[in-house]
Amino acid sequence: MNIQQVKQRFSIIGNTPRLERAIETALQIAPTNLSVLIMGESGTGKEVFSQIIHQNSTRKHNQYIAINCGAIPDGTIDSELFGHEKGAFTGAVDSRKGYFEVVNGGTIFLDEVGELPLSTQVRLLRILEVGEFIRVGSSKTQKTDVRIVAATNVDLLKAIEQGKFREDLYYRLNTVPITIPPLRERKEDISLLFKKFSNDSCEKYGMPRVSLDNSALDLLMGYRWPGNIRQLKNIAEQISVVEQERLITYEILKSYLPKTYDTRLPAIIPKDSEQANYSSEREILFKLLFDMKKDMNELKKLVHDIMENNEHNIHISREQEHVLNTILESPQEDNATFVNPNDSYVEQYHANTAKNIHVEDTHEIIDESLSLIDKEVEFIKKALAKHNGKRKPAAQELGISERTLYRKIKEYNI
Repeated sequence: MNIQQVKQRFSIIGNTPRLERAIETALQIAPTNLSVLIMGESGTGKEVFSQIIHQNSTRKHNQYIAINCGAIPDGTIDSELFGHEKGAFTGAVDSRKGYFEVVNGGTIFLDEVGELPLSTQVRLLRILEVGEFIRVGSSKTQKTDVRIVAATNVDLLKAIEQGKFREDLYYRLNTVPITIPPLRERKEDISLLFKKFSNDSCEKYGMPRVSLDNSALDLLMGYRWPGNIRQLKNIAEQISVVEQERLITYEILKSYLPKTYDTRLPAIIPKDSEQANYSSEREILFKLLFDMKKDMNELKKLVHDIMENNEHNIHISREQEHVLNTILESPQEDNATFVNPNDSYVEQYHANTAKNIHVEDTHEIIDESLSLIDKEVEFIKKALAKHNGKRKPAAQELGISERTLYRKIKEYNI
C-alpha cells in the first residue's frame, strides 16, 4: 500500500511534506514488531496513524484496541490493563482479564501515555522488556505478545525532568518516533480540509454547499487552530448547518472563532535575563515617577490651602518665599487645585513682593528628632497618660501586648 492509497483508505487530506513523511514512516515500520511513539498536539489525528500501523502489519487480522490512559482513574487502571483476581480489592467479585491478556497477538494503542501513574509505568516497562505481566492480586506471571503503539501530546522529556515519567520507559516506547505536524504548519492543507468537512456535512443534511470569499479564506489560513483538525471540523460543520448565507465572508467566519483568535500576535522574546528584567524595571520606574507627581500635586494643594485659609500676614523668609514662588509657578495637573488669582491675600502677597517687603520669620525652627527610640518613648508616654497609667488599655492603644509594654517601660526607664 502506497501513500496515496493510505490517504484514501483512512480519509487523510493534505500534501504537506511533513505529513507525507509521517505516513511513509508508519508504512515502513508497520511490518515489524517495534514499539512506536506518536507525538503531536491534541486533535492532529494520532489515532489514525496507529490504525495505519496495525492494518499494514502482520497482526492486522488480530484484535486492535485503543485506550485513553488519561480517562481511566488511577485506582483502576492497573486492573483495566493487566486484569485482577477475585477479592483483589473491594468490588472485585470475580476474576477479570486485562487488555494485555485479551489483545494477545494484536495491537494496543495507548493514547495520552504520559498520564500513566508511575506504578503502572513499571508494569508497562516489564511487558515491553520481556512480555510478562501479573494480574492485580495475583503472584502468577503470565505471558503476552502485544505490540504497543503509544501517543502523547506532552513533552515527555520535560515530564522526565519533573519526575512524572520514567526515562527507561520513554526509551522503550520511543523505538520509532513519528511526529505529526500541527495544522498551523500545514497551511496549504487548511482550505482542503475545510472544503472536505463542509461538503460532507452539507451532503449528510441535504443542504447546499458553502464557499469562502477571499477575506474569509485569508482568515482561515491565518488562524492558529489550537484545536487542530478537530477544531476545524467542528467549525466547518457548524457553518454548514447554521448559516443561511452560503458564501461565507470574513465577518461570518470571525463570529465562529474564539474571541481570543486575534490575541496571538508575534512578540519579541528576550534572549538573556537582563533583557527579561527590562520590562519589570521599567514598570517600577514608571511607578516611582507617578508617585512623585502625586506627591507634588498634594504639596501644591497644601500650599494653596495654607494661603487661602490664613487671614493674617504670613511672615516668611527669603528662602521660604522662593520655595512658595517655585511651587505656585510650576505647571498644575488636571487633578490639582488651582490658586485663585483674585484671592485678597494673594494680591497682598504679590504686592508686598513687588515692593521688596520681606519680614523675617519670627518662629524658631527646631530640628525634630528622627530617632525611632525617642518616638517610641513619646508614644508610650502619651498612651499611658491617656489611660491614667493603666498598662492594659495603653498596650491596646499602641497595638502591642501588655507584656511587651511592660518590658519597654522597664527598658526605657519610663
